[in-house]
Amino acid sequence: MLGRVVKYGVLGATLLGSGYSLHANDYNVNSVALVRLANAGLAIYDIAWVYKRQLYYREWDKTTSEYAQQKSVCHKIAAERLLELIRTNRGVYIKVGQHIGALEYLLPSEFVQTMKVLHSKAPQNSVEDLFRVIRQDLKRDPREVFDDFEAEPLGTASLAQVHRARLKDSGSVVAVKVQHPYVRGNSIVDMKTMEMCCRLMAWIFPDFNMQWLVEESKRNLPIELDFLNEGRNAEQIASMCQSYKWLKIPKIHWEYSTDRVLVMEYIEGGQVDDLEYMRRHKIDPIEVSNHLGSLYANMIFVNGFVHSDPHPGNILVAKTPRGDTQIMLLDHGLYSTLTDQFRYDYSQLWLSILRVDRPAMREYSAKLGIRGNLYGVFACMVTGRPWEAVLTGIDRTRASTSEKKTIQSETSHVLPQIADVLEHVDRQMLLILKTNDLIRSIETTLGTQNRQTAFSVMSRCCIQTVFRQQQAQTTSEWTRFALKLRQTFMHLKMSLYYTYLWILNFRIWS
Repeated sequence: MLGRVVKYGVLGATLLGSGYSLHANDYNVNSVALVRLANAGLAIYDIAWVYKRQLYYREWDKTTSEYAQQKSVCHKIAAERLLELIRTNRGVYIKVGQHIGALEYLLPSEFVQTMKVLHSKAPQNSVEDLFRVIRQDLKRDPREVFDDFEAEPLGTASLAQVHRARLKDSGSVVAVKVQHPYVRGNSIVDMKTMEMCCRLMAWIFPDFNMQWLVEESKRNLPIELDFLNEGRNAEQIASMCQSYKWLKIPKIHWEYSTDRVLVMEYIEGGQVDDLEYMRRHKIDPIEVSNHLGSLYANMIFVNGFVHSDPHPGNILVAKTPRGDTQIMLLDHGLYSTLTDQFRYDYSQLWLSILRVDRPAMREYSAKLGIRGNLYGVFACMVTGRPWEAVLTGIDRTRASTSEKKTIQSETSHVLPQIADVLEHVDRQMLLILKTNDLIRSIETTLGTQNRQTAFSVMSRCCIQTVFRQQQAQTTSEWTRFALKLRQTFMHLKMSLYYTYLWILNFRIWS
């Protein structure tokens, strides 16, 4: 087993030294739970003490740069201590850490940047540990099923790791995803522990309210632990997006799959944020971003079935033998299914933001659970842009590195408002916020975040959803005909508008 095991206190050292394994199925759950609880408790104590000693026990003028610098130092120390806990306890803790690493515009940058390492460097288990799971689930020796089972994983995530192998019966090359042996046994205790720690931190620091993250993790974890559900999701999205010839979804080998083992078609490519790979294979980052933008705009606004974990390790790119760019979407364990009403309200919110229509922003924010003047904070969270850019028009102003730094530095000042938004917003919105941030992060890496095509495609999808919902609510054929004419007119108007913006920006920036 790779990864460092950190032992906290006499209890942790004694129990771990006695031979209890955090990655086996046959350990004493109560004893290991005590170790994991002790790890979490000591980590929370350390983090709380850092803030108390360096910020709260000293008199600070909170308007000074010295205070901002000291707070940043505290955030960094706390984030590193939290990462140490996550790497020690692993499993569900890594999943929560990855979620934190995706909330780029919602949490202090010190936490986000520190947790991003978990997207690609999660601790891994030995092949023998995984073979034990395969043997238990398939009731066969893995060596009877697979040839050339590679010891080095293709990827390691919070709940599982993936290995390349070959099926004995057909000779097909496959990717074998096997759940970490310890995850299921620890998950219930871990979620209870994290909930308790979050409540304790909120009591110590009233501005700290991450209960929404715990609740979301508790709701999603049982779904993600069922690999058969992941296989069904993969087939559903493949069917839904079959018109996208540039999209590849791995096929599932159901005869070798269980709720902890998923055998699927092996596909090759580079990670979507690997610019060197893309240059080497002559893959255009703008084309990749346009494909991803179209895919996710249709998922969110039109179809309402959204792949909600689009971090770079789950999106591959490659050139086909014909020379076409191909996007490969992996890891279909976490999807968000959106209601028609939510998609209608969310589409109207985006259209109001693009029109800079503040009364409509307030109205549709309220329909998504956000009351009062918090609609401004909510609009910034949805767009990933500061309020000044929202008021100017996010499709008319270019996002920049300095703007991103400004947002992250200002986040700590509005943490109570952000926490209030996350506490009251429609629960369907939580995964959408995470998904938005991950896609924005990819676009920033590729340098494609200011594409006018992104706004154009999204606007068309929003308009389609709004008019489809309005047509569904009327029985009058004349009204439906009038709505179709209005929809066509709005599409034409939108096309002319974005053509104008493209010409204007080309002249300004060329």
